[in-house]
Amino acid sequence: MTDVLHPRRWGALTALLVAEAMNLLDTTVVQVAAPVIRDDLGAGPGELQWLTAGYTLPFAVLLITGGRLGDRFGRRRVFVTGLAVFVLCSIACALAPGIGVLLAARGLQGAGAALLVPQTFGLIKAMFTGGELAKALGTIGPVMALAAVCGPLTGGALTDAASWRAVFLINVPLGAGVLLAAPLLREDRSPRPPRLDGTGTALAAVATGLLVYPLVQGNDAGWPWWTWACLAVGVLLLAAFAAHQRRRPHPLVEPGLFRGRVFPASLAGSLLFFAVMNGLMFVLVVFLQSGGASAFQAGLSMLPWSAGLGLGSLATGLLLVPRFGARVMRAGVVLVLLGATATAVLLRAPGPQVAWYLAGPLLVAGTGLGVFTVPFFGNALSRVEPHETGSASGLLNAVQQLGATVGVAVLGAAFFHAGTPAGGTRLALGVAAGLLVAVFALTYPMLTRRAASARETVPAPR
Repeated sequence: MTDVLHPRRWGALTALLVAEAMNLLDTTVVQVAAPVIRDDLGAGPGELQWLTAGYTLPFAVLLITGGRLGDRFGRRRVFVTGLAVFVLCSIACALAPGIGVLLAARGLQGAGAALLVPQTFGLIKAMFTGGELAKALGTIGPVMALAAVCGPLTGGALTDAASWRAVFLINVPLGAGVLLAAPLLREDRSPRPPRLDGTGTALAAVATGLLVYPLVQGNDAGWPWWTWACLAVGVLLLAAFAAHQRRRPHPLVEPGLFRGRVFPASLAGSLLFFAVMNGLMFVLVVFLQSGGASAFQAGLSMLPWSAGLGLGSLATGLLLVPRFGARVMRAGVVLVLLGATATAVLLRAPGPQVAWYLAGPLLVAGTGLGVFTVPFFGNALSRVEPHETGSASGLLNAVQQLGATVGVAVLGAAFFHAGTPAGGTRLALGVAAGLLVAVFALTYPMLTRRAASARETVPAPR
């Protein structure tokens, strides 16, 4: 839009960026505070994993539906609704008297994020055009990189200075500021809003819940028969979801997305890669604090990881992708694998201090994360038809969040299965290495000759 039509677009963009950063900050600060929450509320290993998985699971399942609600009822309206839910649930988390209330509030908080996050790109496109649109979208990556760096330190500092409840209350002033700025946003909706698919959403939610729940609780329960039954029923319900989507005139997931090899391979790669990214951060933070390190010391120990992610993202977007194309993803996977391997080799029993001896490996691994993620999403969408873009983008982001859930469940189960923190961390790093080898293999069907040499930069993932 022009300046006359929307003169306050840059202020509106600032509000949208703060809301985006809140989602990433919330995940990282809670992961750093999780061991303290466990000790204070008497949570078990499974409940500790649900602090993260209980947020990312509803976020993943409802992400596509959240986007469709914005198309149908207005993106600003749904954005404000999601933000209000997110802030109110943050307050509920901070005031939670026990672990059950906290986990319930985290689930509702994830649902609020699923309403909030999908509206950002649409609202930006409603307010900007031409060269300004490219500049506006280009601000997302640096803001997300800054949030990734600040998250662990902020979570650790707030937990040590006040309590773990403060890491949830940080959302209140940020969210209130965005709500006050919401009138700056231009209302926008699709001229032909798609129909909602309540049956498809319910099938996807129940199926993924049945798959994730036994992965989190199975280790605590000793893997009885019901865990395997849940997994089997979850697989059957996923098949029912796929059949339902093929029959729908307006499906949540466009069937045409699976006609080639690039997009399906990208979905599998996204699930595995972001499982490693989020699962390892969870395991490392718990490992560091198991030896007596404070939350802030754990955050300082993870600073090279976060700094590498930020620096890798910026360098890849500005230098590597324009010169080498999307094939730099393979270099990113190799860097994460090298960093994880070096971490396993150097690892020793945790102690009550900052683990500076892991700074080098964590910096390498974090840099690899940034190198992979910047070209990944643009490459995944390179063969998608224009009418499939919305469905493809929503599905990619949903699978990314599902990967985070699965990573915390699987790598967390590996960590708690071993007898010692160091042994559990090495086991989790070994599982992560296997997943990374699978991701590297998937880069071959992901990359076509045209996509591998494409000279474009895409915003960092959310």
